[in-house]
Amino acid sequence: MTEKNKNLDENVKKAASSISNEAKETLENTKHKASEFADTAKEKTTEFVEDAKEIFEEAKGKVKHKAEDYSEIAKQKTSEFTEDAKETFEDIKEKGSELAGEAAEHLADFAEDAKEELTDIKEKSKSFLQRLFKK
Repeated sequence: MTEKNKNLDENVKKAASSISNEAKETLENTKHKASEFADTAKEKTTEFVEDAKEIFEEAKGKVKHKAEDYSEIAKQKTSEFTEDAKETFEDIKEKGSELAGEAAEHLADFAEDAKEELTDIKEKSKSFLQRLFKK
């Protein structure tokens, strides 16, 4: 081999070695960047999960609080409705008693009037029959 060929061969080997070293270095840098990216992704995912848990717990507390509020409101409304129903029932009972009393008075008056009428009819009938049979 000639001197020129040897130099060329050496230059090619140096260039190949240089390219190989650069490729290894780039590969290492890429691995390192990928590892950093994976670590960052893990951190962000963990933060996201933690934030989501906190938000869920907060929402759960709010829902529980609202449910308790609505339950309390429902109890109050039920109590008010029950009280109103009792008052209405008492009013109906009172009115019914008044009506029954008035009806009893009217019935007693009607019975008294009927008794008087029957007595009058009895007297008139007796008088009519006496006149009829005396003649």
